[in-house]
Amino acid sequence: MDEPMAEMLKYLRLRGLLAHWDRYIKIAGEQNFTPEQLLKYVVEQEHGIKQENSRLGRLTRAKIPQEFVMETFPFNRQPNLKKKKILTFYDSFDYMKRKQNGIWIGPTGTGKTGLATAFLIHAINQGYSGRFILFPELIEMLYQSVGDHSESTVIRKFASYECLLIDELGYVEIEPVQVGLFFTLMHKRHQHKTTLITSNLGFQQWDSFLKNSHLVSALVDRLTENSHVINMKNCVSLRNKLDSE
Repeated sequence: MDEPMAEMLKYLRLRGLLAHWDRYIKIAGEQNFTPEQLLKYVVEQEHGIKQENSRLGRLTRAKIPQEFVMETFPFNRQPNLKKKKILTFYDSFDYMKRKQNGIWIGPTGTGKTGLATAFLIHAINQGYSGRFILFPELIEMLYQSVGDHSESTVIRKFASYECLLIDELGYVEIEPVQVGLFFTLMHKRHQHKTTLITSNLGFQQWDSFLKNSHLVSALVDRLTENSHVINMKNCVSLRNKLDSE
């Protein structure tokens, strides 16, 4: 490739074509592509590269600490887990198509975060925007937003994600103003976006950290109105089981 052509490709931001120019020319020669076939092949390749780069960008922006996938979840170590129910929920993709929520409840170490993360990554891989955030981190961001009067900006940001995973709900007690902001966020996402939640506490215990029985009741009603609740209370700690093997 000559320098003027390379510069034009850079200007057009056709990085894939720039990087694979020689390979495309070689393939076209080996397979006797017509001009139309070559153009179609190059466009298809560029499209695939753009899609993959976009997917990787969404994964990066999601800030997922560990990329768990469904294929590697150790269902064999969780015999009390309803594998068929979870895989049907996952494979149907209804949680994104129908804006359904997913709520995992159970003890620490049972795999709640791994499963919820797999759902989030599945949505991102299918073209949806997503974000992973720990509940304490989200609450702290909401609290700080009060100080600089950026509440609406922070809520709008987290309300915009098509799939939001809030991990470890229930590990911290929060102030009334934070409860109100959290409820506002959940209200804005209700029936419009998918929210995935993991918690070590059952719904009846949420009042212990949210400290507002009326808002808790309304929050639970909205979260469970169009959702799948995965009860992992009888599941074993994968950490302990691995340590014993």
